[in-house]
Amino acid sequence: MNLKELALTLGLSQTTVSRALNGYPEVSEATRRRVREAAQRHAYQPNTRAKALATGRAMSIGHVIPVSTRHEIVNPVFADFIAGASEVYSRHGYDIALSVVSDAEEAETYRGLAAKGRVDGIVVHAPRADDPRIDMLRELGLPFVVHGRASQVDAAYSWLDVNNRRAFQRATEFLIDLGHDRIGLVNGHEHFDFALRRRDGYLAGLAARGIPVDPSLMHSDEMTEANGFSFAQALMDHPAPPTAIITSSMILAIGVRRALADRGVL
Repeated sequence: MNLKELALTLGLSQTTVSRALNGYPEVSEATRRRVREAAQRHAYQPNTRAKALATGRAMSIGHVIPVSTRHEIVNPVFADFIAGASEVYSRHGYDIALSVVSDAEEAETYRGLAAKGRVDGIVVHAPRADDPRIDMLRELGLPFVVHGRASQVDAAYSWLDVNNRRAFQRATEFLIDLGHDRIGLVNGHEHFDFALRRRDGYLAGLAARGIPVDPSLMHSDEMTEANGFSFAQALMDHPAPPTAIITSSMILAIGVRRALADRGVL
């Protein structure tokens, strides 16, 4: 069903239906509700190109993933994030523009998106503590929100994140309360802000219980199953191996579990 057919069904003008769907204040709430319900009932989907021409918006949100953060793509949490974002975008008539680019092309990709008006905003993934993308996107005038935080960036910016530090502190304290005093940390690459916060939480948990830090129990790198496996092997080969391990992702945890199973620990 197109806009004209929906308008005929409702006995309203196309202009009124369009304005109701786009939330224009001059359309009464009762009419907006009636139009939205009819659109849902008839599975009406607006023509994205026509809407873009009418509103001057691209009706698309960009997600640019550099290949150096390929762990993002294989991480089930990332897949859930993208699926959830896509669902919300679709509900509001937006598309998702997902680009996987080389690190060298990332900045140019953002410039191209801004210059060509292909997206109305950007979601920045896997921020570093001093992430340069924040200043660049501000200079480009491209609206953005950061999925995570960049703790060394002073400029104000919008972000959404979990409390990585507190989560890892609580996890560490939980294991200590179970009787563990040698706890391994298998972390993501610590040039990423989330990994730094998780490391800090782990260290805070040890400090809160008066347990000295052993740097040889701490490993960090790309969050892959292979790294989880090799780090767990190294921890088990330690002269004084840990009795518990905290990992920074499910993918790392799969590798850790496989290593433990190979050694007959599980």
